[in-house]
Amino acid sequence: MGLTSNTVLALAVLAAVAFFAATIWLWPRLAARRPRAVIGRVGLLLATQLALFAALGLAANKSFLFYGSWADLLGREQEMGVVVDHSADSKDIKVVSTQRPDVPGGTRPAAAGQIQKVVVAGGKSGITSPAYVYLPPEYFQPAYAKKTFPAAVVLTGYPGTAENLLKGLKYPRTAYQQAKDGKMQPVILVMLRPTVAPPRDTECVDIPGGPRTETFFADDLPAAVSETYRVGTKPRNWGFMGNSTGGYCALKIALHHPDRYAAGAGLSAYYNAAEDVTTGDLFQGDKKARNRADLLWSLDHLPQGKSSFLVTTSRHGEGNLKGTLDFIGKVKAPARVSSITLDSGGHNFNTWNREIAPALVWLSGRLSAA
Repeated sequence: MGLTSNTVLALAVLAAVAFFAATIWLWPRLAARRPRAVIGRVGLLLATQLALFAALGLAANKSFLFYGSWADLLGREQEMGVVVDHSADSKDIKVVSTQRPDVPGGTRPAAAGQIQKVVVAGGKSGITSPAYVYLPPEYFQPAYAKKTFPAAVVLTGYPGTAENLLKGLKYPRTAYQQAKDGKMQPVILVMLRPTVAPPRDTECVDIPGGPRTETFFADDLPAAVSETYRVGTKPRNWGFMGNSTGGYCALKIALHHPDRYAAGAGLSAYYNAAEDVTTGDLFQGDKKARNRADLLWSLDHLPQGKSSFLVTTSRHGEGNLKGTLDFIGKVKAPARVSSITLDSGGHNFNTWNREIAPALVWLSGRLSAA
């Protein structure tokens, strides 16, 4: 039973309930002042509190994935890093390992698909970043052997990890199920975090004298994926989506690069680059660059391409409702915009898990494999 499994969490909750019930039931018998009774009361209280804290800790870890496994929790995860050769003849994508998605179909890629852990080396940006690539079952089936697939870049928020997209937000599993149900076409997912120059939050902009994150996502990443996998190079072959900071990045890249991405979906996105201690000075006095990073300003002052946008918010719980309505109102033809507005939902995994399935279906409908 894995650290993040539902079974472990359920057992911890049951243990907490059982110890609480035992404490209530046995307390009258342990009410005396004898040493054994005192030790019994102390023991029941400690056991109940430990079980309760264990359940709460497991629930928090399952939501935010501080630790991915028991080995990680106990400090036994000792896998060494991978050295990537950046010589002229090296590949832009290096596959480090493979794993099966958390879906039915056993170990056969043609039935369940495959997740590849990769390292992407950006030729123009000079950025190297780890990522996960989900290849749907159809990618390995003979009937699709000569066919290309659409692809979508998927980003976490800051400072999330790419593993959140696999375990907490379950992108591969959701894409698999939606395709199986006939609601979307098979799509390759390229999953990573927006922090490609950790620990700095670069907000997906090209920082003067610093990391060229926008160049990495707009040019390097789609070029490297198309070179390695059966993915086309046209805008209609590519989409971008993410949550929080990743959602801002998805909208920003799709807005500023309609020649690369046909669609961008921002789940709980904000609409202007953050500037704080995690970002440092992103623009170094360049007012034009700062304005461009404001998506609402860009919609008002820059030409709009043919990209499609999906934005999400909630009437209660999210802080981006006004910005989302402003964004919707500023999108003009030939661009298009759609939205998801929940009655209630905070800035958290539970909200995003309610939006991912319809967002993937929407994104798939804006992309083409040809």
